[in-house]
Amino acid sequence: MLLLAMARMKEPIIALLSDFGLKDPYVAEMKAVILSICPEARIIDVTHQVEKFNIRMGAFILASASQYFPKETIYVGVVDPGVGTKRRPIIVETSNSLYVGPDNGLLMMAAEKQGIKHVYEIRNKRYMLSKVSRTFHGRDIFAPAAAHLANGIPPKEFGPEIKDYIVPEYAKPIIEGDTVIGEVLHIDDFGNLITNISEANIAKVGLAEGDLIKLSFRDESFRLKICRAYGEVDTGEPLAIIGSHNFLEFSVNLGNAAEYFGLNVGDKLRLEKINS
Repeated sequence: MLLLAMARMKEPIIALLSDFGLKDPYVAEMKAVILSICPEARIIDVTHQVEKFNIRMGAFILASASQYFPKETIYVGVVDPGVGTKRRPIIVETSNSLYVGPDNGLLMMAAEKQGIKHVYEIRNKRYMLSKVSRTFHGRDIFAPAAAHLANGIPPKEFGPEIKDYIVPEYAKPIIEGDTVIGEVLHIDDFGNLITNISEANIAKVGLAEGDLIKLSFRDESFRLKICRAYGEVDTGEPLAIIGSHNFLEFSVNLGNAAEYFGLNVGDKLRLEKINS
């Protein structure tokens, strides 16, 4: 049903995310390829300012933004430090959308939120540019694949289904009894520490807004409240909060949590409920 609906769309939506920046012609070349194959496509830029080679950052942004796009959107993600190696180009079919990009974990946080149905390796040269460079699969493989999908070509036509695709560790926190073990997934411009721990994850260990938690990392620990708003604590004081993308964040009211805690992207942390 998803593919039939996409085939009927007059203006299929293709959303692009990359670490290409805006100075070079790379983004324009991808768009030119897409429009040459599917002139009706509406191309939306998620961002092209992902930190260079930062797959984790790209995965977080894609998973956050994709929740608000219409169904049947086709996403192209290109944060691809392994371009030209044996890493595979793939199409991920979910219950809502299609994702095109490298098999390096970039697509999987977003795709898993929607429910992965099938993953296909892109091998069919019919749906690539006639000459594929070793360094720009975004233009030569991913953009053409997205455009052909927008034209109604079924994902299974692009190559064999695979089961051993990469799902990165940061996609799923660990729950051990009444403890959740996660990591810092992203640090936003305010210095908020956005974790990979969802609201559903903390609910599984009996945590909710208003509860006190113990946050531990390295040899340090902090006592924090899960607040509804930053202003529930005094200026300069730390807190936990469920952010706008339903991930648990650690923040400082009118301050910078990354500096306060001394944490970086990828750092592991543990939280558990404090029984008052």
